[in-house]
Amino acid sequence: MTWKDQHITVAGLGVSGISAARALAGLGAHVTVVDGGEGEQHMARAAQLAAAFDAADTPGTVAVRLGDADTLPEPTDLVVTSPGWKPDSPLFAAAAEAGVEVVGDVEIAWRLRPEGAAEWLCVTGTNGKTTTTRMLAAILTAAGLRTAAVGNIGTPLIDVVLADEPYDVLAVELSSYQLHWAPSPRAHSAAVLNLAPDHLDWHGSMEAYAADKGRVYEGNRVACVYNTADPATEALVRAADVEEGARAVGFTLGAPGPSELGVVEGLLVDRAFVPDRHRQAQELAEVADVTPPAPHNVANALAAAALARAYGVDATAVRDGLRAFAPDPHRIERVAEIDGVTYVDDSKATNTHAAEASLNAYRPIVWIAGGLAKGATFDDLVASAAGRLRGAVLLGRDRALIREALARHAPDVPVVDLDRTDTGAMSAAVGAARGLAEAGDTVLLAPACASMDMFTNYNRRGEAFAEAVRALAADA
Repeated sequence: MTWKDQHITVAGLGVSGISAARALAGLGAHVTVVDGGEGEQHMARAAQLAAAFDAADTPGTVAVRLGDADTLPEPTDLVVTSPGWKPDSPLFAAAAEAGVEVVGDVEIAWRLRPEGAAEWLCVTGTNGKTTTTRMLAAILTAAGLRTAAVGNIGTPLIDVVLADEPYDVLAVELSSYQLHWAPSPRAHSAAVLNLAPDHLDWHGSMEAYAADKGRVYEGNRVACVYNTADPATEALVRAADVEEGARAVGFTLGAPGPSELGVVEGLLVDRAFVPDRHRQAQELAEVADVTPPAPHNVANALAAAALARAYGVDATAVRDGLRAFAPDPHRIERVAEIDGVTYVDDSKATNTHAAEASLNAYRPIVWIAGGLAKGATFDDLVASAAGRLRGAVLLGRDRALIREALARHAPDVPVVDLDRTDTGAMSAAVGAARGLAEAGDTVLLAPACASMDMFTNYNRRGEAFAEAVRALAADA
C-alpha cells in the first residue's frame, strides 16, 4: 500500500509500537500512538518518541494519546497493534465497526520488505522458541551468512527489514500473538517446536491457540519442520496451505526415518536433506556439542539444524554454530554446586510444558515451584515427575494448586510451603531446598508458573534464585 498521508493508529507504546510509529511516519504516514497507561514511564516513552521524531527529517507526523486505549482516533485507515493486546479489546471492536483493518508489527514488516529482501526462517511453539532461534542464527553465522535473531526475541522486525545494510537470511521467532495479527508472511521454511496449553486467556481456546501457531506454515516454500513426539505439530503441517514442493520434515530424539533429523549413538544426524534420504544419513554434530545437552535442548538443536539445512547450510556449519551457541540466562542454567548438590535456574519454565521438560533432565530433584498459574492445572506434571522428586519447595500466589497435586500424586514427597511474597522469599526457598537435598541431587527452579505475583519478570526471579545460591555458597 501507499503509506504517504495514511492515518494509522498504533496500539501500544512499547518497543514494537515505537518501532512501527517511527517507520510509518518516516514513510509519510500520520501516526497516532494510543496507550491506556499515563504514568511516568509512559510519559517518558512518549517524550522520547517525540524527541526522536522531531530530530529526524521525516515527511509524516507522530502524536501520542495516553490514558485512552479504547477509542479509535478519527480518521484511521489502519490499526497496527502491539502483540500483547487482546483481540477483544474495545479499540479493535471499534475498528471492526468502522471497517478498518487491524494488523501487527510483523505484518507491517512483511509489507515493508524491499525487493530482494532476506528470506525468513521462522520458529514458533509453546516452549523453546528463543533458544532455537538463537541456535539457528548461530548456525547461519557459522555458514558465513549475514543474519540476525529477530521478532519476538526482542529486535523489532520492522527495524531489521528497513536496515541500511541488507541481511542474507533472518532467524525469526514468532509468538502466537504475533502470528494472530500477521496474515501475509510466507516463510522460506518454518518450525513449530511443540504445542501445549498456554495463553488460553488471550486466545480463548486451545483450538484457537493452535490455529494461530499453525499460521507459520502457511505458504512455506521449502520445509515445514515438526516434532515427531508431538502429533499436534504434524497435524498443523497437514492442514497448512503450502507451495507445491514444500516438504514435511520431522525431528526426533530417536533414530530418524526418511525426511527426519534425529539422534544415533550420540550424534545428531540428517536423513532429510541428503541425496538419498532412504539410504543415507549425514552426521551434523555430537550431542555433546549442544549446551546444555538436556533432551529438550537437543530437540531445539535438531529443529534449528533442520531449518538451516533447508536453507542449504552444510553440516560443518551446523556443528560449528551449535558449538558456538551460548544459551540465554535462566534456561536450565547451572548456577553452582554446593556440598555435592547442583543448583539449576530454569526460571524461564513459566508453564507446565516447559517445567516438565526441565524436570525430565535431572534426577533426583528438589523442586522449587509456584507463582501465577494462568489457569493451568498440575496433576499431569506432578504425576510424570513424582519418581524424580526428593522434595518440593513452593512459593507464590497459586502454590496451593501444586501442593494439592503433590498430595494426590506424590504423597510421600516432603513439601515446604512458603506463605510469603517478600523479597526474602526466594532466599528462604533456596535454604529450604538445601535442607531437603542430598549429595548428588539437583535443586531445580522450574516454577511452572509466571512470575509477576512476586517479581517483575522471570529474569528477576532467576536472578533472585542465583543470588540466594551464591550467598549459600559463600557461607558453605
